[in-house]
Amino acid sequence: MSESPIKVLLLAGRFEVRGSSARTLHLAENLPEHGIQPRILCLDAARVDPERRKKYEMTVMRMLDTPLVDRLYRHFLYQDLQDKPPDLIHVQWRGMLPLGRWLAKHLERPYIVTVHDYLDPQDAFKFDHHWGRRVIAVSDSVKQELLFQTKLSSDIVTVIHSGVPTEDVDQGLPVLDVEHMPVVGTAGPLEAAKGLDFFLRAARIVAHSRPDVQFLIAGAGPEESRLRRMVGELKMTGQVTFVPNVFDFTSSLEAMDIFCLPALKQGLGTIMLEAMARSKPVIATKAGGVDSVVRDGETGLLVAPSDADDLAGRMLELLSDPARARAIGRRGRDIVAEQFRIDTMVQMTADLYRRVITEEAEQGPVIAGRIA
Repeated sequence: MSESPIKVLLLAGRFEVRGSSARTLHLAENLPEHGIQPRILCLDAARVDPERRKKYEMTVMRMLDTPLVDRLYRHFLYQDLQDKPPDLIHVQWRGMLPLGRWLAKHLERPYIVTVHDYLDPQDAFKFDHHWGRRVIAVSDSVKQELLFQTKLSSDIVTVIHSGVPTEDVDQGLPVLDVEHMPVVGTAGPLEAAKGLDFFLRAARIVAHSRPDVQFLIAGAGPEESRLRRMVGELKMTGQVTFVPNVFDFTSSLEAMDIFCLPALKQGLGTIMLEAMARSKPVIATKAGGVDSVVRDGETGLLVAPSDADDLAGRMLELLSDPARARAIGRRGRDIVAEQFRIDTMVQMTADLYRRVITEEAEQGPVIAGRIA
């Protein structure tokens, strides 16, 4: 007789075209192969491709974070889950942690939470040890800073890197020759922390000596209008293209010859990993967990955060040396294929689920009767 699948509730926020959302979708798609039955609960799924969305068991409850009515909707959700509760709750986004704690308490189920970024000084990370079992950090850098800012013990925090597709992706190397108009691009949510001001200032510097280069910014977010104005002020409207309102960055990444990650601080850089998987040479800031992937001059180039001159110089290095750019792109793909595979991420996550559930079973009634 086959073992019953483990039921896991994946608590996501609003799906966006960003690495953390992609991680949740990759888990939902691949966990069933490991005997895990996932169900996604989210605030908004408008940015998920409708065809892809059909693959998941997904519940959208937009009012869960609306003041005054959120308590009512929590109880609706509780009633929905009460008869067939999940074996485990996995909070995918820190903003859903209060709901995760509440559901864990009322359903008497353990939970874990994934942390993708760094806590601001004013952020409170309330991890309920009555029902909280593990924290997943996407990089060692995120783990170390989380331990520094909280009272969590090191054995509770597990590093599981995000995985990206390494099969069936365009592995074309950058052209970067005299017959080709080079494209230098970036992709991700358009937010202040992503350092896109410095990307545009660097682009302006590059354009003075290489007017043939085109620049691409893929993504959407609160900074989009301001960045478009900035392009006009820099007199670069003919050289900078914005690509918003997409379900993923596949087409944009394939169009780039060089990928830049100018973030002021970055937990890991999943979109950067996707570019590397396509053999695109990357230039990234020495920020957070990035240098665990990008070894300067080998698997990519590193620059100082907020330094447009440094970023422009590294762009010109690769633009002027196509052979070096291709070699860096190939080595970048090799490290991603070795260390940042989706199947590895899913396997490690499924193993963690089983460890947590085994621990619960071993402690038996002590856990079931505990009041948070």
